[in-house]
Amino acid sequence: MKKDALDQTGAAALLAVTLLLALNQVIVIEVNKGLQPVFFAGLRSALAVGFVAAWLWWRGRPVALLRAHVIPGIAMGTIFAVEFMCLFLALDLTALGRASVIFYSMPVWLALMAHFGLPGQRITRIKGIGLLLAFAGTMVAILSRQPGTGGSLLGDLLALGAALGWAGTAYLARATKLSEAGAETQLFWMVLVSGPVLLLVSPLFGPLVRDLDYYHILGLIFQASIVVAGGFSVWLWLLSVYPTAVVASFSFLTPVFAMGLGVVLYGEQVTPSIVVAVILVAGGIALINRRV
Repeated sequence: MKKDALDQTGAAALLAVTLLLALNQVIVIEVNKGLQPVFFAGLRSALAVGFVAAWLWWRGRPVALLRAHVIPGIAMGTIFAVEFMCLFLALDLTALGRASVIFYSMPVWLALMAHFGLPGQRITRIKGIGLLLAFAGTMVAILSRQPGTGGSLLGDLLALGAALGWAGTAYLARATKLSEAGAETQLFWMVLVSGPVLLLVSPLFGPLVRDLDYYHILGLIFQASIVVAGGFSVWLWLLSVYPTAVVASFSFLTPVFAMGLGVVLYGEQVTPSIVVAVILVAGGIALINRRV
């Protein structure tokens, strides 16, 4: 049942997902040390096909690939592949906190897409100000690289590409016939298509295996099962039940958690410019979702 506002169940689920996704980014950084990022992303999606199919079967909703879902499913899966190719490469090239702040600017791009394609999602003056603030914050994060802070222009731009990809999958989840299919079926299409796409292009990004150890394999399995089949299913379910903008904006807690993990685990610096970027993006997203 579609709800007009976030309740306690939704808030608790969103908090759990944001914590999981922050931890997920740490796992990506660590597994990248053993597997080439794009190859890693492809293996994750390929393994996740089985986990998502098992989850659907356990819930009494076996996989049903309907003809009406083929075109939007392929589109959604391809964009999902681009999203995670960009994100995994970004986390290989730039600091965890920076990549996370830029990646979670997603509600900005989703709001722009929704303005043109989803009913009742028009950008008002207040939302327009919010978009400008959040866009300014994203640009501050990208352009404020300082020596010793782990910043990389290419990595930052890849994180932005990942944010655009995430917004694209969220938009298609609402704007196409896949909106009738349910969150798990949407996710099944995304991993079914993205796995082969990512594995096919992965040789273009260098050797497939780096310094592989057993814990990299454990991280890969955790990603495919708990993060993708579990966390992403819950996020898509939340997106289907609660207002899109509210779900998207609540997820901005993830980069806050990720920045903390970056400081504790990798000694990353939280510079004044990154703090300004966080404030601008968070404030802008709050205005985007303000009820008027």
